[in-house]
Amino acid sequence: ENLQNINDVFVPCSDTLSACRLRSKMLAKQLDHVDMEIEREEEAGNVAAVSRLQAVSSRLCTELEREKELELTLALTLKQNLVELWQIETEQEKHDILREQLQKDEEELQMQYQEERKVRIWKEKITALQAEGTRRTREKREEEAQREREERNKKLLEDAKRNHEKAVCFLRQSMARIHEKNAKEEAKAQEHMERRIQAVLSLKTSITSNRERLQTLQILNKAKALEAKKEEMKMREAILAEGGNVIREMFLHKRQQEHEKRKEAFRELQKSRKTEIVSRILQEKASIHKQRKSQSPTKAIKARGRLKDPLLQSGKAWQSEETCKHADGEISQLYLQNLCSFTKAMALSISLAQDVLWESGDEDTERDKTLLVPEFPGLWSQEYDLHKPKAEDPTVLGIRAMRKQMAEKKMEKLQTGILHKQTVPAQEQKGCAFHSKPSCIHFKDFDVGQIYKKKIVLTNASYSVNYCRLVGISEGLKDFISVHFDPPGKMSSGMSCEFLVTFKPMINEGLEGAVMFMAQTGSFSVPLKCTVKTCMLALDKELIDFGSLVVGETISQTISLTNSGALGARFR
Repeated sequence: ENLQNINDVFVPCSDTLSACRLRSKMLAKQLDHVDMEIEREEEAGNVAAVSRLQAVSSRLCTELEREKELELTLALTLKQNLVELWQIETEQEKHDILREQLQKDEEELQMQYQEERKVRIWKEKITALQAEGTRRTREKREEEAQREREERNKKLLEDAKRNHEKAVCFLRQSMARIHEKNAKEEAKAQEHMERRIQAVLSLKTSITSNRERLQTLQILNKAKALEAKKEEMKMREAILAEGGNVIREMFLHKRQQEHEKRKEAFRELQKSRKTEIVSRILQEKASIHKQRKSQSPTKAIKARGRLKDPLLQSGKAWQSEETCKHADGEISQLYLQNLCSFTKAMALSISLAQDVLWESGDEDTERDKTLLVPEFPGLWSQEYDLHKPKAEDPTVLGIRAMRKQMAEKKMEKLQTGILHKQTVPAQEQKGCAFHSKPSCIHFKDFDVGQIYKKKIVLTNASYSVNYCRLVGISEGLKDFISVHFDPPGKMSSGMSCEFLVTFKPMINEGLEGAVMFMAQTGSFSVPLKCTVKTCMLALDKELIDFGSLVVGETISQTISLTNSGALGARFR
C-alpha cells in the first residue's frame, strides 16, 4: 500500500517537473527574443518600444525565476519520493524472504504434527494391549486367591474342631483343680492381711523412734547454729582487726559455705541415684527370673486349670490388694496427722516397708498374670461375668467407710471456710501453709502485644495432708493475666503441684497484684509484678584517682558507662 501511494505521488510530480522545465525553456527563448528586439529598437532609436520591451523582459525574468524555484522544489520532492521508494522496495524484499521462511516452517510443523499423531496412536495401541494383559493376569490371580481362601477356610474349620475337642478335654481336667486353688488363695490372702497389720504396728513403733531422733537432731542443729554464730563473730573481729571489708569477706565466706553444701547435696543425690539404679536392675533381673520360671512346662499345664474362673480370682486378689493399700494409707495418715513433718528419711522408711510388705502380693499377681494365658485362646464356649459382686472382709469395709466419712468432713470444712490450725506435739503450724517457687511472679522488660508464660510450683509446707484451690487474681490484673490451675486434691506434706500464669500486656505500664489461693489452714497469695523496660546506667568507677604526679606529666584513665537495662538511652 505504501508503494502504491508513493507511485501515485511520484508520477504526477515527475510530469509537473517536465512541464515546468518546458515552460522554463520557452521563457528563456522568449527572453532572448525580447533582448534581441531591445537591441534592434535601441539601434533604431525607438525609445517607446525599448521601454515596452524592457517591461516585457522584466516580467519574463520574474516568471523564469519563479519557474526555476518551482523546478528546484519539485526536484527535491522527487528525490525524496525516490529514496522512500527504494527503502520500501528493500523492505518488501525482506518481507518476501520472511514470508517464504514462514511458509517453510509451517510445512515442517505440519509434518511434525503428523508424525507425533502417528506415534501417539501407536503408544495408545500398546497401552491398550498392556491393560488387556494386566486385566487377564489380575483375573487369574483373583481366581487363584479365591481357591486358596477356600482351602484355608476348610483347614481352619478342621483345626478348630480338633482344638475344641482338646479344649473340652483340658477344661474337664482343670475344673477339679479350681476349687482347691481358690481355697489356697483365700488362705494366702488372710496371711497377707495379718502381715500387713503387723507391718502397720511396726511402722507405729518406728514413728515414735523417729520422733526421738528428730528431737536430738533439733538440739544438735541449735548447737551447731550457736557455734556458727560464734565463729562468724570471731571472723568479723579478725577482719576488723586486719582492716578489711567485713561485708565483702562475710559474703564470700557464706557463698563458699553454700557452694560446699550444694556439692555435698549433689554427691548425696548421686549416691541415691546410683542405689536406685542398682535396685531397679536387681528388680528387673528378679522379675525376668520369675517370668522364666512361670513359663516352664509344668506351670503351663497348671494354667489349664484356671480356665473357668481365672479372671475372677485375679480380680479378687487385685481388689483385696487395693483395699489393703487404701487401709494402710488411711492408718498411716491418721498417725501422721498427729505428728510433725519429719525428715525425708521417715518417708523413705515408709515406702521401704510398703515395698517389703507388697513383694509377696506382687509375686502372686505376676504368677496369676502369667497363668491367665490359656493354651488355646478364642476357643472357649462359655463366658463368665467378671463384674459379679463378691463378699468382702468387714474390717476392710469399715476402714473404707471411715476414710470416706473423714474426706467428706474435710471437704465440707474447706468449702464453708471453716479453717483450723495444724498442731503436732510441742509445735504449731505458723506462717503460710504453701510455699511458691519462685516466691514472686515477676514479668520484667515486656513488650506490648507479646505473650509471656511462667510455671509456678506450690509445695505443701504444713505438717499434714492439705488442700489447695484457686480463688482468683487482683482486680487490676484480670484484663492482662490468666491462671491455669488444675486442683490436685489432697496433698501430703512435702508434695508439690504446678500452675501456669499467662501475661498478655496491652499497655506499657507497670502492674502489681497477687494470685489468691485457699488452703485448709487459711488463705494465702503469691505476689505478681510486671515491670516495663527501663534504662539503668552505671559507671565502673566511683572515684577517679590519678595518684602522685610529676609536673608536666600526662596520665589518662578510661571510664566505662554500662546500660544494664532493656531500654536504650542517650547521655552526655
